[in-house]
Amino acid sequence: MLHFGIKKQQFLRWSSLLITIGGLIFSRAGLAHPHSFIEMKNAFVVNDNQLIGMNMTWTMDPLTSADLLYDAGNAANGSEIWKQLAAEVMANVIGQHYFTEFYHDGKKVKFLDRPREYHLSRDGNNAILSFEMLLAKPQPLNANFSVLTYDPTYYVDMTYTDAASITLPVDVQARCKLALITPKPDTSLQAYAQNLDKADAPDEDMELGKQFAQRVEITCH
Repeated sequence: MLHFGIKKQQFLRWSSLLITIGGLIFSRAGLAHPHSFIEMKNAFVVNDNQLIGMNMTWTMDPLTSADLLYDAGNAANGSEIWKQLAAEVMANVIGQHYFTEFYHDGKKVKFLDRPREYHLSRDGNNAILSFEMLLAKPQPLNANFSVLTYDPTYYVDMTYTDAASITLPVDVQARCKLALITPKPDTSLQAYAQNLDKADAPDEDMELGKQFAQRVEITCH
């Protein structure tokens, strides 16, 4: 589950914020998974005819961002407090292997344990996390690639708005085809997710988040 370290002394203001969001926690929508939303952008990185990684940008919804923005106060983007918060959030993301699965011709490929760069900043009421994900081993470009990014519990919905949110370097676009595939879970699975409360965790064997996860497909020749 994607958490950003809510401190005990912050509980009252966090609860107060939840209550003010249009009565969300008392509505059926408030009881359903997901409870937080992250909009993603992804730029693939190619070097010397090899796919070496991705540059991710995650824009968190205002509710998910609230605690981080409170801690940052009026600090300017790039200041020390933002760097400290970025390190805390990034440690959580790394601990979950970036919430991302990467496949080369159907075989799973790991990422390096640490990104070379990562940043956390504010844009209005949204916190934005950007970071580089390098593959542990660069992959020859003449292949098929699949990428899924998701929270296994589906507590957090992680989605691309459309295919334009995913980019390839200009010099490989002629030889690589990119597609964004959005699943269509059946009504019984949707009903199951809608009936999960915040305190509920789905059966791990269900891989609930994966069943709702978009898939990025890249085919190069």
